[in-house]
Amino acid sequence: MSNLQSLINNPRKKIKKRGQWNSNIEFFLVVAGNIVGLGNVWRFPYLCYRNGGGAFLVPYVVVVVTCGIPLFLLESAMGQYTQQASITCWEKLCPIAQGIGYTGIIMRVYNCMSYVIILAWALLYLCFSFYAKLPWASCGHTWNTETCEDFNALNKYNQTINTNSTSPATEFWERRVLAISGGIEELGSVRWEILLCAIAMWVICYFCIWKGVKSTGKVVYFTATFPYVMLLVLLIRGLTLPGALQGIVYYLKPDLTPLLDPQVWMEAVTQVIFSFGVGGGLLASLCSYNPYNNNCYRNCFWLCLLNAATSLVAGFAVFSVLGFMAHEYNVGIAEVAESGPGLAFIAYPQAVAMMPLPQLWAICFFIMIILLGLDSQFVMMEGVIMPVIDLAPTVLRRPGRRELLLLVFSLFCFSISILMITEGGMYVLQVFDYYGMNASSKLFLSSLQCLTMGWIFGAERMCDAIEDMTGVRPSRFFSLCWRYLTPLVCTASFVGSLANYKPLTFNRTYTYPVWVNVLGWIMMLSSSLAVPVLAVYLLCTGKGSLKQRCIHLCQCADDLPLTRKQREELSKLNPDAM
Repeated sequence: MSNLQSLINNPRKKIKKRGQWNSNIEFFLVVAGNIVGLGNVWRFPYLCYRNGGGAFLVPYVVVVVTCGIPLFLLESAMGQYTQQASITCWEKLCPIAQGIGYTGIIMRVYNCMSYVIILAWALLYLCFSFYAKLPWASCGHTWNTETCEDFNALNKYNQTINTNSTSPATEFWERRVLAISGGIEELGSVRWEILLCAIAMWVICYFCIWKGVKSTGKVVYFTATFPYVMLLVLLIRGLTLPGALQGIVYYLKPDLTPLLDPQVWMEAVTQVIFSFGVGGGLLASLCSYNPYNNNCYRNCFWLCLLNAATSLVAGFAVFSVLGFMAHEYNVGIAEVAESGPGLAFIAYPQAVAMMPLPQLWAICFFIMIILLGLDSQFVMMEGVIMPVIDLAPTVLRRPGRRELLLLVFSLFCFSISILMITEGGMYVLQVFDYYGMNASSKLFLSSLQCLTMGWIFGAERMCDAIEDMTGVRPSRFFSLCWRYLTPLVCTASFVGSLANYKPLTFNRTYTYPVWVNVLGWIMMLSSSLAVPVLAVYLLCTGKGSLKQRCIHLCQCADDLPLTRKQREELSKLNPDAM
């Protein structure tokens, strides 16, 4: 009774500590699992092939150096220095910019709703991979049409692909898995198989992170490392296939002409911003669970190198298989090259069906896809839960509150994502992908974040903080990037993306109704407008004159850790106090 009475008299004893990663390895694997995802496999290789092959590495490396690494270091240092997630860290560093944290959370909520559907598709394909005969390997099924043309028949008579025909893999994807309708107006019925797979993925994601950093840090030892085993297996298998060299040549053969096209440079910026996981505050949330003296400077370089290297190696694994597929079909690489879901659920499964032991390679591939996406999904969920808990720690750090909050969030996202599991769900998912996690919004946030930290908080002050935490002072190049180079590149790309905006279409044949694009813009503005709206609200509700409010909202918190430089200055002013 005495313990119970003490808890009643002192309710703060019920509040759990914020916690930290058990080791730097756990943190490293969590961040690696987040930034190394599906885009490394199904987007980067295709961008290389489409934009000049090996020549695309020039704008890619330039953008990595001027945007990717500086933004990665900045976000990492912000979280570790303040020991707060993506909203409350802005309260401490520059209160007027709190909207940046809210914007990132809204974008992640949209992404959590849609990303898990891809994992559900991959899980369904994994289940089909255990069939004695892969269902996408041949025609003759109930879902096939008369235009379906079997590869085996073509190979037998040494014929090429009929341009009016469809492959078994395409018809399996569109007619069996999705049962896709004629448009977003025709949602149709729920695809119960995908629904069950989606439920399974939500349950897995929930239990991966339900205990916070304690459970997340343990799960990533498997989810962040095993995809590399699968990637290595698929790479070795791909390189041994006939036609693999042809595919790799198409992947990396340099063509300098596209480098004169600004669109190619914009695609490099977009790829780096998304694949490095910057611009939304997720890195700040993850790094806030590091000890204050963790070497975030060193981790930044290693993680960025790992991400870029994985993208490059994944290209060899993908294009060696596409080269084999083109060789077997007797067509050019352009005829079989795909990106996005088209690569994962049509092109690659179709190529796997031509190999000996197709079930084995299909299982390896879809396990890799699931694990690559799984840790990205549950880390995104964590990136929503962490900042919310930091907003109300006395309420949400009590026993059972985190688990309940995560359950409510998961059920909310799942209920919305059911729209994407219908026969018209693919159209809905594309709206979320095109507008919810929009490149323009990420570029806007990245530019604003650099300008705020570079000019208001101070780039040199940020370097002082990093030096105090790590013992190593960042190169002066980072100060230049935070103040000038990174905002310039991101702002130019942001303006270019708005100028090149086109209404959403599906497979270049279906044009979405006007009301869908209007809803899409509302989705995009619902996140981006959080920055100016919250800034205006804080200015209007503050005390004092407008100038005093501006000065107050641009000042950092008094309880931030003093850097070594500040301690030295303080000791000179008041030697006795030190």
